[in-house]
Amino acid sequence: MKKAMDCKNNGGKTRELNRIRLFLLDMDGTLYLGEKVLPEVFNFFDALEKNNKNFLYLTNNSSRDRLEYEAKIKRLGLPFYDGCLLTSADVTVNYLLSQGSDRKVFLVGTSALKRQFQEAGIILSDSKNCDVAVVGFDTELTYDKLKGLYLSVLAGKEYIATHPDMLCPMEGGFIPDIGAVIAYIESITGRLPDKIMGKPERYMMDEATSRFKVSAEDVAVVGDRLYTDIELANRANATSILVLTGETSERDLEESDIKPDYIFESLLGIIERL
Repeated sequence: MKKAMDCKNNGGKTRELNRIRLFLLDMDGTLYLGEKVLPEVFNFFDALEKNNKNFLYLTNNSSRDRLEYEAKIKRLGLPFYDGCLLTSADVTVNYLLSQGSDRKVFLVGTSALKRQFQEAGIILSDSKNCDVAVVGFDTELTYDKLKGLYLSVLAGKEYIATHPDMLCPMEGGFIPDIGAVIAYIESITGRLPDKIMGKPERYMMDEATSRFKVSAEDVAVVGDRLYTDIELANRANATSILVLTGETSERDLEESDIKPDYIFESLLGIIERL
């Protein structure tokens, strides 16, 4: 399928991709699966360079810190420059610091996410003494962490999720992501997160447009998930591009109310439009 679709969020007008100034690129399921780079990725970056297009890696996956992502990007041979990466962990840290550096945080996250929080000067605490509970994509999840999150949410502490993804695409399949933990906590407390920092919320879009000094109308979001990547673009009136290389299937697309501007089987479709 290499058919362009009109998006009801931008007045029925589909912007030509050669007019886009900044491409926000999802990573897992869009550029790679695990350690496998997906087809046409290197040709895609060549096309962006040839056409003088900026790009920003944009990922909801908060299980790694910036240094780990930078190392992986370089290991896979993908282009990298200072300022080309933005994660849900980055915007979560920025939000927490904007609310006051003395707030204590109970964190459900990997050792890498914990390190990023601490290096930013965020005070980590137990669930009883925290001011805010933050849940990230924790591939080191334990029962004690779940219990602490439950107790802090039940006590009415501010509750933040780095992102809402239900599944994380990997080479050969999918693994449960943070959305499963959010659903678990909702089932026993009746509460959803007070704030979700990653896609589809506007925090990442606002940071990206500010960093590159462009408007949302100059931006295209490229990703494999309807409810994060495509919804982010649609809410912001940016151009939305779905690639069918990750989580979303054609059946999912037919059953969803979220519609992208463009649908391509792979990044090849974007190359052809540029």
